[in-house]
Amino acid sequence: MIVYSKKYLEHNQESHPENSRRLKSVMDTLTRKDVFEKLPLIEPGYAVLEDILRVHTREHFEAMKKLSDTGEGTIGADTYVTEKSFDTAMLSAGGILTCVDKYFEGHRYSFALNRPPGHHAETDRAMGFCIFNNIAVGAGYAMEKYGIRKVAIFDFDVHHGNGTQEIFYTSPDVIYISIHQHPLYPGTGSIDETGEGEGEGYTINIPLPPNTCDTSYLTAVKEIVLPVVDQFNPEIIFVSAGYDGHFKDPLGGMNLTSRGYFEVVKTLKQEFKNTGIIFGLEGGYNLTALANSIYASLGALFDIDIDIGMDGLEEPIKESENISSYVSSKICSVKRGLSRYWEF
Repeated sequence: MIVYSKKYLEHNQESHPENSRRLKSVMDTLTRKDVFEKLPLIEPGYAVLEDILRVHTREHFEAMKKLSDTGEGTIGADTYVTEKSFDTAMLSAGGILTCVDKYFEGHRYSFALNRPPGHHAETDRAMGFCIFNNIAVGAGYAMEKYGIRKVAIFDFDVHHGNGTQEIFYTSPDVIYISIHQHPLYPGTGSIDETGEGEGEGYTINIPLPPNTCDTSYLTAVKEIVLPVVDQFNPEIIFVSAGYDGHFKDPLGGMNLTSRGYFEVVKTLKQEFKNTGIIFGLEGGYNLTALANSIYASLGALFDIDIDIGMDGLEEPIKESENISSYVSSKICSVKRGLSRYWEF
């Protein structure tokens, strides 16, 4: 099941990398590949104030509404707001809520093609192209409305999801795991950021160097993400699906391919075949790479018969010995640091 609305295109600034062309390219590609003949396309509902206030302050909600009502503006150096942005952001968060509702109607897997993205938005702060934290809103909704007790969030955007981490940093009910490039914006996500208070041990950061390729990335998933999530045993998994780790992306420095994303999603699904998995779109700013990577992810998630050797899904890039060695040592360091909380 795919959740999408044409209204997601209304939050737009053509000169900004996070613009409506991102989803236009995705929808054009998926239409050309006949994906929507195989998967239902669902219109999202809007989030409401109560949904936002589970993870954001009222002051933040009111500030975003007021700024949008004035017509346009900027937040910091990177996040724009237009007269359509508030409504679109509420619909973007609502896309994840729709996925949650559909999960309880029997749709085990879903992918929200929503924007603006969300994982940088903190409790009381918009940043990094993000207004409301869509995945966090969805997690809070699942827990309060449906009584879900344990939620896992896996974030594979090239940038660390500082907002999601901040929101759940003291919670033992939500485990947040991020694989991201370091150093890179926003500068958070070090190994020693593991949560506080009752949430200690439930934040897991796997910072990887630029030029990391598919094989090492998948190793990090298999050696850290899978065993930790398995031990945590969540009732539902949310995925912050950012595709700016692709080697063609202008805002990252990783060497992942569309084929690599296929393998990550396939591995996640195989390991947790009895658990609901909800994907929400985050980054990805090369239009072709974004569209092909989402196509590959959908193929893996929904068992769509695609030929991943065709259709622009690239062969893996050969990783240098220096990078492979560094990533291996980093994985070992992460596991050592987490060994007091989890078994490997």
